[in-house]
Formats: sequence, C-alpha cells, structure tokens
Amino acid sequence: MVDDYILNLLVIGILLLTVTLGSGWIARLPLSYALIYLIVGIGLGPYGIKLIDLRPEAQFLERLTEFVVIVSLFSCGLKMNRPLQLWAWNSTVRLIGLLMPISIFAVAAIGHWFVKLDWGPAILLGAILAPTDPVLASEVQLAHIHDRDELRFGLTSEGGLNDALAFPFVYFGIYALKDNNWANWFSQWVAIDLLWAIPAGIVMGILVAKAVTWIDRRLQRYRPADELMEDFIALSTILLTYSLTEVVNGYGFIAVFVAGIVVQRSYRNPEKPLSQQHFTERIEKLMEVGTILLLGSLLRMKPMLAFAGDSLLVAALLFLLIRPLGTWISTIGSPLHPASRWLCGWFGIRGVGSIYYLTYAFGKGLKGETGEQIAWITFTIIAISVILHGISATPLMNWYDRRIKPKVPDLI
Repeated sequence: MVDDYILNLLVIGILLLTVTLGSGWIARLPLSYALIYLIVGIGLGPYGIKLIDLRPEAQFLERLTEFVVIVSLFSCGLKMNRPLQLWAWNSTVRLIGLLMPISIFAVAAIGHWFVKLDWGPAILLGAILAPTDPVLASEVQLAHIHDRDELRFGLTSEGGLNDALAFPFVYFGIYALKDNNWANWFSQWVAIDLLWAIPAGIVMGILVAKAVTWIDRRLQRYRPADELMEDFIALSTILLTYSLTEVVNGYGFIAVFVAGIVVQRSYRNPEKPLSQQHFTERIEKLMEVGTILLLGSLLRMKPMLAFAGDSLLVAALLFLLIRPLGTWISTIGSPLHPASRWLCGWFGIRGVGSIYYLTYAFGKGLKGETGEQIAWITFTIIAISVILHGISATPLMNWYDRRIKPKVPDLI
C-alpha cells in the first residue's frame, strides 16, 4: 500500500508539470491557475479521492498565508514604476482612500442588518473581505516594471496597499468584538493602529531596504556574490523588513510593499530589481499552489450550505453592487477610461489576504458560532471569486488589450 504522502507528491508533481507545459494553452482559455488549483484541491479532499484529509490549525494557515502575502507585496512594490508624486498615483489614492472604506463599511452594514451580526463582527467581516488579492490576480496586474498601463497599475498598487491598510480595520473589528464600549479602546486604536503603525511601516520599509541595498552595493564592489545565491537578497530583504517592522509595532505588510518600491529605485543596474522580481514571483507562484490546493481540500458542503444564504447575499452585493458602484464613485474625475473603471470595479479578486486576516482574527479572539459564520462566509466568497474572476479575467483583459488599451494614452 502506497503512503498517501507519496501519492500527494505524485499528484502535485503531475499538476505542476501539466500547468507549466500547458501554460501556453491555459493563457488562452477562460481559466486562471488558481481555479485549476482549487478544483484539484477539491478533488484531493473528502469529496474526491481523499488524499488530503487534514484540517490544519488556524495558526498554520495564518503563517502560511502571511508568508505568501509578504512575498507577493514585495513583488508588487518592485513593479511600481511611477514617480513618487501624487498625480502619478491618482488611481491608487482613489482606490485605497475611497473605495476600500466604502467596501469595508458597506459589507459591515450588510453583515449587521441582513446577516444579523453585531457591529464588531460585522466590521471585522468587512475588513477581512476588503483586500483584493495580489497573489491570485496576475492576469490583471502589471506584468513587469516597464508596463505603463493605468488599469493594471491601479489594480496592482491597490492589491499591494489594501492588503496592508486593511489591518487597522481588522484591529477595529477585533477590539469591537471584545468590547462593545468603543470609548474604552478607540483612542488607543487611533494612536497605535493608525497614527503609529502606518507611518512606522512606511519608514521601516524605506530604512531597511535602503540599508540592505547599500550594503549589497558596497560589498559587491569587493567580491561579487555567487550568481546562484544573489537573488536571495530579495528574500532576506523581505524577512528583515517584515520582522523588524513588527518588532517596532508597525505594519509589516506596508513595510515590505514600500521596500519593494525602494529596492526597485536603488539599483543603477535595472537588471537587478528585475531579477529579484522574477525570483519572488516564482516563490509566490509555488506558494499559491499549496495555499489554494489546501483551501480546496478544506471546503465542506455541510457548513457551506448552512451559511449559504448569508454567503451568497454578501457575495452578490459585494461583487455586483458594492465594488462596481464604489469604484465608479471613487474614480469620478479620474483619467481612467470608462471601460477601465468598470473593469476595475469587476476585478475585486478575494483570496489569500482574506484567509490571512480570518486566521489572524481567530488567534485574537474570534470564536464560536460567530467565528464559524464569518469563516464560512469568507471561504465561500473566496471560492466564488476564484471561479468568477478566474473564468472572466482572460477574455475580459484580452478584450481590453485589443479594444480599449490602444485608445488610452499612458500617464507617464
């Protein structure tokens, strides 16, 4: 009898070989890699051949998704090719400063009035579902540093920043979950989670990235690093930036995104950040396989059906009303083409970031029936997002590249 572990390795090996060799065909189909991984994960779980028969602890999922997200955020930062001036980041400011709060509080209102959650858990649900995913959205994001497309820039920068800036709202929901009297903790939330943690994340991202790149440039003059090892500088930058920022109680997610921007601008040789981008994208893609396979194997019919009404209501309003309408409102007067505004409104892909915030909340006191309800609403919405956005991304972006993009001048 062959061990299940060996069979799992066999299946994953076949899956990686298939999607790699078939990537040329897959790119033309209305399929995303995440959708393929999700389907295979379901097939490996209890509703398929039962090769994956485990329920990982929330802490394991938290650490796994945390690592995937920080690598992805650094990769997003490396792609940011705009000057650090407000006009160049117009789309990003609108999507983060207006759309994200609209989405959070609209979902919270639905959670409170229709799903019958208290305000604390409802705001937490809104914050968990706020991040658009930088891991699963490669089809609609900047392909490389030199890509100047405004729609893709907006979606990439949004995916990088709202994964980081959803954190204060997650903390707000956790505080409200524990104590309905906001007066007891609101001033602390403002002081620490807003006024300190956000600037600390930005400053640490700049300082650590500049320090690493400075050391790298100086040492390379005397003795170049081994070419096989050189790209590990990117991984060390991610880990140092994230850990040191967390030590000073800043937001590590913001820091690694900022670090990616700083690294991209700190080398005179443009091949260096490009090589780091390719390296981090490979790690990201590999970790995506494991994360989405695991998500597919975790899905269970009984709890999903138990909360199906709540999940479908939130999903329908989020994807068909809140995100599109919120994007349209947020981009009034922006340079985005009308078709780009609608596409931006549709591509609010939810994924690994939401899993991270959910498992983080479990570690901070989310539990019981409310925890089950929020968890299965989140898992169901991620699965729906992977399916809907996975099917629609390729044809819609092909249409955009063919019909709309040639008519829209680049801003820089």
